[in-house]
Amino acid sequence: MEKIVKQGLLYDFYGALLNDHQRSIYESVVYDNMSLSEIASEQGISRQGVHDLIKRCDKSLEEYENKLHLVERFMAIKEEVETIETKAESAEIKAIAAKILEQL
Repeated sequence: MEKIVKQGLLYDFYGALLNDHQRSIYESVVYDNMSLSEIASEQGISRQGVHDLIKRCDKSLEEYENKLHLVERFMAIKEEVETIETKAESAEIKAIAAKILEQL
């Protein structure tokens, strides 16, 4: 899985467990695609401080995933529903599978 996609998924599932400062900076990197220098300037901290915070956040989010496996389960369910959708012959079943995928 591409790094930025993985970071986004981990943040979607576990981001609420980070503090406000961590969330703000992490969102700037992952969602706003800002550079470390831009964030450092905006936040009034050093570039190294931003880098260290991002690394700590990545590590924390990975640890949550290693313990809870929510992203892993989500991806497995998504794949299974996509398989159902492609193999289904009934339009009704395809519609149900599509609805489940939308809700994921």
